[in-house]
Amino acid sequence: MPYTAILLTFVVKQGGNMELGISMFGDNRMDLATGKFRPAGERLTELLEEIKLMDEVGLDYFGIGEHHRPDYVVSSPEIILAAAATITKRIKLGSAVSVISSADPVKLYQNFATIDLLSGGRAELMAGRGSFIESFPLFGYNLQDYDALFAEKLDLLLAINKNDRVTWNGKFRASLDDQQVLPRAVNNDLSIWIAVGGTPQSVVRAGKLGLPLMIAIIGGSPAQFKPLFELYKKTYLEHGHDPSQLRVGIHSHALFGDDDAVLSKEYYPLYAAQMDRVGRSRGWPPYQRTQFDFGKSKNGALFIGEPEAMVEKILYMQEQFGLTRFAAHMDMGAPSHKMLMKSIEIYGTKIAPKIRTALGEN
Repeated sequence: MPYTAILLTFVVKQGGNMELGISMFGDNRMDLATGKFRPAGERLTELLEEIKLMDEVGLDYFGIGEHHRPDYVVSSPEIILAAAATITKRIKLGSAVSVISSADPVKLYQNFATIDLLSGGRAELMAGRGSFIESFPLFGYNLQDYDALFAEKLDLLLAINKNDRVTWNGKFRASLDDQQVLPRAVNNDLSIWIAVGGTPQSVVRAGKLGLPLMIAIIGGSPAQFKPLFELYKKTYLEHGHDPSQLRVGIHSHALFGDDDAVLSKEYYPLYAAQMDRVGRSRGWPPYQRTQFDFGKSKNGALFIGEPEAMVEKILYMQEQFGLTRFAAHMDMGAPSHKMLMKSIEIYGTKIAPKIRTALGEN
């Protein structure tokens, strides 16, 4: 069967199966008057309450990122996920992402296999190169090895996931000679995803390996990313992987409320301030209200607004890309705990049920 026919058949079959989840980085609020961040422990306590609520309202997935900066309180996703495993019952728990380039794949696998055992098989490891670079000097790695580190560490991680005894040689880590890696994940198979920011080479790598793919779409128009989804599916199928096992999702900034005007008025200053903090180190111009307003439109990348509009926009993205997962990245700019709890409640009780009904999942 020609590739185009296979792809069309796949898209039709895929139709109504999409996980709805949330990702966070543990953004910490800065006091604009003093320039100081609130105590990290306060944010961590709130974060666990938020994850517990996600589980209670029936969301499918939670992912937490890894950062080594004062504006984010989570440097070790696996510690947060292990704590979350003890207070949740059904929600999948993953990293978003683990910066494997600067991590040790053996220890990383062991940590996530432990979470998998604690949670009864709900752990996921999302591997990425990371959009921030603080972990490289912190753990003694050279940024000039950025691509080579990721490729080698991913190779070892996948070898460990496939075999409990590993023989392996590489450039950046000591060799393994028939070493046993324990504990093992539930069913001896840890769910490993690849996260990308839009680099075609990374998309091709995920497709060749047959790994689930998460694409971060945090600005501009999502339609610009459609060629990447097509490239991934084409590569995945051409390398003989099972179409029924293909999983692809997007991660986009989001916050939900019952009144769009009130939500935007309160959230825009927080969102813009964080975009500017990140942007100053990357040479971005100051964030503008016009960018925020376009992002909220049907063709923009922000999922910020009232339930009905968000249902329509998420379904539109599912139709455009054939998504099997949508991750609402919900703490960008450190909205208050009250705002986040309200947003999670709306997502689970007003948005998710309507999306599942529309996709024939109820």
